Amino acid sequence: MNRRTFLKALGAGAAALAVRPRWTAAAASRTRPNIVLIFADDLGWKDVGYQGTDYYETPNIDRLAREGMVFTAGYAAAGNCAPSRACLISGQYTPRHSVYAVSSTNRGPKSLMRMVPIPNSTDLAPENVSVAEAMKAAGYATGCFGKWHLGSPDKGTGAENQGFDTLGLVKHGYNSPDKDDPKGIFTITQAACDFMEKNKDRPFFAYVSHYAIHTALQARQATLDRFKQKTPGTQHKNALYAACTYDLDAGVGLLLKKLAELGLEENTLVAFTSDNGGTGQSSQEPLRGNKGCYYEGGTREPFIMRWPGVTKPGSRCDVPVINLDLYPTFLDAAGAPEPEGKVLDGESLVPLLRGEPALKRQAIFWHFPGYLDSPVTRGRDPVFRTRPVSVIHKGDWKLHLYHEEWVLDGGRANLDTNNAVELYNLADDIGERKNLATERRDKRDELLADLLAWFDAVKAPLPSAKNPDYNPDQAATEKKGGGRKKNPPQL
Repeated sequence: MNRRTFLKALGAGAAALAVRPRWTAAAASRTRPNIVLIFADDLGWKDVGYQGTDYYETPNIDRLAREGMVFTAGYAAAGNCAPSRACLISGQYTPRHSVYAVSSTNRGPKSLMRMVPIPNSTDLAPENVSVAEAMKAAGYATGCFGKWHLGSPDKGTGAENQGFDTLGLVKHGYNSPDKDDPKGIFTITQAACDFMEKNKDRPFFAYVSHYAIHTALQARQATLDRFKQKTPGTQHKNALYAACTYDLDAGVGLLLKKLAELGLEENTLVAFTSDNGGTGQSSQEPLRGNKGCYYEGGTREPFIMRWPGVTKPGSRCDVPVINLDLYPTFLDAAGAPEPEGKVLDGESLVPLLRGEPALKRQAIFWHFPGYLDSPVTRGRDPVFRTRPVSVIHKGDWKLHLYHEEWVLDGGRANLDTNNAVELYNLADDIGERKNLATERRDKRDELLADLLAWFDAVKAPLPSAKNPDYNPDQAATEKKGGGRKKNPPQL
């Protein structure tokens, strides 16, 4: 279904849509839940209290963890902001919407790129039916508060063009001029609270999308003083990072308080996660990498869902899930239809929330056909956070396929020597330190075959052309760490 047809059907009511029912019997037996999605920016897997940080404090996020379900293997669908948000809002993997990076896919020194990257789209295409449009068609009030990052209204790609009726966007989210409102946390939160109060008598979908804790870090002075006076941890020591995280958590607390005051707490599904891994200003150890990488430190996230009466408080789920699962999950929870003809790559997590042990799918995937420059050296090399790469996570196993070596260094014929593939057993090696690609050729070949089949299924564009400006001598110097002196901003 194209966007015009969908919107026409929306105007005629959700009944006009062809549907694929999702747990409709269960939905009919209860009041449709409100849905609040809290989406942090650059908050890493180890940056929250329930994950064992030794310095940061997140009492409200930890409360959600106690009262809901923690997904221990919860992932962002991309290693940095815009593509992760595009996956979230569209319910689709990156090859379907072509948003791979924040600005371009050739970020970094062109002379060090062996291949010509696949072009990037900076906006989510308006014909891509969003989760907000699907929820609106089901009778939900919809609101977007904070960061959008998928286009602008002057191009027809703003949040208001994607099904959000109420907006609470801020002009200075990255660098708030208000010292008492760092990163716009409390302006965003207040707008969301006002929206919930206005719509307390009807089901609503609130997308609360923070700028915190993206650089430049900001915090209230009193919060910063609190952490300056606190003894630093062994792993985490940055007082400003801790303070910014604490203020973000305070915003979460205000939302939870408002739901309770409105008497909506028991009939609201609250989801909390982040767009990508933590920045180089924090540590995600034992995970390898950070924001922009496709190692665990770049994509594994805090991931919590609280749904009173459905989800057992304090429960944990080890099934790998990914943020594009939230689109079908919210539709399922609401008893709402999927848009006809819309391909959703995610799977509803409602069965897991109800205590069932598994999902139907066997694997999850990532695809980044470009280059992302490196502000820190926790990725594969000191030049790029990542080079063109695709990843599959299946069971305990995770395989990285690097397209430079795959295309230019002999591909399948030279897999034992060309470094095109890395294979890790996450159950034994969550830090992705021991590459088993030659030791476990059986598992390598199995996952590689699955990944190649997935390329065909999603029509993934694959880099194939050599970069004529590539300088191998300069690349050799840079890989040894001898050439790069300045670090770019981390976006």
